Parts: sequence; C-alpha cells; structure tokens
Amino acid sequence: MMLNPRILTPYDMAGRALKNRLAVAPMTRVSATAAGHATQEMARYYERFAQGGFGLVITEGIYTDQKHSQGYPFQPGITDDVQARAWRMVTDRIHAHRGVAFAQIMHAGALSQSNRFVDVSAGPSALRPKGEQMKFYYGAGQYPVPRAMTEEDIADAIEGFAQAASLAIKSAHFDGIEIHGANGYLLDQFLTDYTNQRNDRWGGSVQARMSLTLEVVKAVRQAVGVVPMGVRISQGKVNDFEHKWPEGEQAAEVIFGSLSDAGVDFIHVTEFEAWKPAFPAGQNSLVSLSRRYAPKVALIANGGLHTAEHASSVMEEGADIIAIGKAALANPDFPRRLASKEALDEFDASILGPIANIKNSELALA
Repeated sequence: MMLNPRILTPYDMAGRALKNRLAVAPMTRVSATAAGHATQEMARYYERFAQGGFGLVITEGIYTDQKHSQGYPFQPGITDDVQARAWRMVTDRIHAHRGVAFAQIMHAGALSQSNRFVDVSAGPSALRPKGEQMKFYYGAGQYPVPRAMTEEDIADAIEGFAQAASLAIKSAHFDGIEIHGANGYLLDQFLTDYTNQRNDRWGGSVQARMSLTLEVVKAVRQAVGVVPMGVRISQGKVNDFEHKWPEGEQAAEVIFGSLSDAGVDFIHVTEFEAWKPAFPAGQNSLVSLSRRYAPKVALIANGGLHTAEHASSVMEEGADIIAIGKAALANPDFPRRLASKEALDEFDASILGPIANIKNSELALA
C-alpha cells in the first residue's frame, strides 16, 4: 500500500500550525535530575525530532505535584516555576526547527515506583496493582498497596494537573497540553473497573469512573484558556497489556463522547496495534470508534504505525495525526525519510536497557 499523501501535509491543531501530521509519541526516559529538572541532554534528545521533521513533539509524562504524582526516579516534573523554566531549553530547541511542543502531564497513582515527596502511593482503591514494577525504570518486585485517595487527595490531584498545565504554557512555553489518561496511570486507574472499587461519585458506572478525567479536563481548560488541550486514552496498561474495557463499544461511546462534550481539542488513542479491532467480538478499531463518537475532535493515533500500510489504514478510519515511538527512536528524521522514500533503520531494543535513560549514542542531531 502506498503512503497516504496526507501524512506529509500541514495540519491546524486548534490554532497551532503543524508542518505535517507526524508526531513523536510520549516515551518515558528517566533522564532528568534527581530534583526533576529537564537537562541539556534532554534538550538535545528532543531537538533531534524537530530537526528531523516531526510536526509535533509530545514529551514523556511529566509529574504534576509535590504529593503523590511522581512515578519514577529521574522523572521530570513541572510542579513549580524552577522545574517549568528548566523545560524552556527543550521548547526553545523544538521551536527553532518549526516544531510544535506539547507537554504530557501525568499522575502515576498506584503505579508509582519512586516518589521523593511521600512514602506511600495513592490510587482510587487500596488494591495492589497487577504485575511487577518495571526494571528499566529502576523498579523491583511487586507494586506496593496504595492508599485509597480521599476527597482531599482527589482535589489535590486535580489542582496539580491544572497548575502544571498553567506552568507548562506560561513558564515553559509549551504550545499545548496532553493529559495522560492512559496506560494504567491515575486517571486510567479511576476509569478501570477492577482498579476502581469505590462506591462514591468517583466509582461505579463507566460515566462515574470517567468523572475524574473530566474534572481534570475542566480544571486544565480553566487554567490554560484557548490553547490545544487533549487526553491520551488506552485500554492496555503498562502492567496489564491485554486489558479490554468490559463494556466494549458502550464504554467507547461514553469515554469518547464525554471527552468531546467536555471540549477537548484532541484525543490521543494508543493501542499496541492501532489498526486492529478494539474488542474480540467487534470489527472496529479504537481509532474508528473514537472518530465515530467524537467526530469533531482532532484524533491522534499511536501503536505500530511506522509502516505505510498501517499508518494509511488508520488515517482512512479518521486519524488526523500519526504518533510513533520506537520507530522515532530509531529514526529521529523519520518524516524526512518518508518524504524522500529512504529506508528506515530498525529499532534496537538495547537503547532502552538496562535503564531506559537517554544514551549518548542518541544525542547526535538528525
């Protein structure tokens, strides 16, 4: 299948002009200082993608508060003005190559593997997460049992997202905000039936379990005003790869429809293989379901989309932007290679081991 020519055409993302429809997907690289400040190495790492032609660069997940949000050692934060201003060298270098930079803001919740502010993790319910901590993010053994979040904890988390978003725009000079509602972290923990056993307004039906994400969307919008803002959504998680929403397409209708009604500018759908059916009994991908239930919202698709066939397939289903991760690590000049029909380098998994931090070999500019 030939490459869909729209992939290399400009796109307007809520007033931000993207030079093409290719984005760098968020990828945790645990390369900040111990105090959560972005570094010169991080600036060079992100600059390569903009210099290589990507229209949009989405950061790794940035923790949002000085309470329970941090997930990993050496994870960057954006909890105060000092941390926010450290990101300027990143955004400045992306902007120097006509790239657009979105900050992904995240709260790890029960999947926190390290937090320099508190000694206990917190999540929707006091249930031990599935699986084991990720070794390439300095983890070892089972996840601890989190403390069930109180109303005060939930209010703090919402305020943290809003403050982090404001700092990202005003002090760090990001162009937009992606709220991390995917991959098993806090907002996804509230959305997921088996991790959310609450019997208050935050638990129960899909709509109730989605309510924290919607409150965060509302608070972030109030904090940043008219700038591109959206949410990343997935079924699978870093600790439960094969998870599917038990309500099937009914859940997709509620989730994507409520995000559209909340006024998000984009939805970022991520699946392991984004072109495949979302549910065993159905034919529709999560991309097509997002487009069906949020028809006027910009749609970013992620998941194995580095081939022309698969990227073109999800664009036919309604995706506006293709986000790639591992293929971008192997080819920071991916858009240029596509335009000139050059061969792509294969991804070398050793780049993410034994720790997934940025390696010196990655820092040569495209």
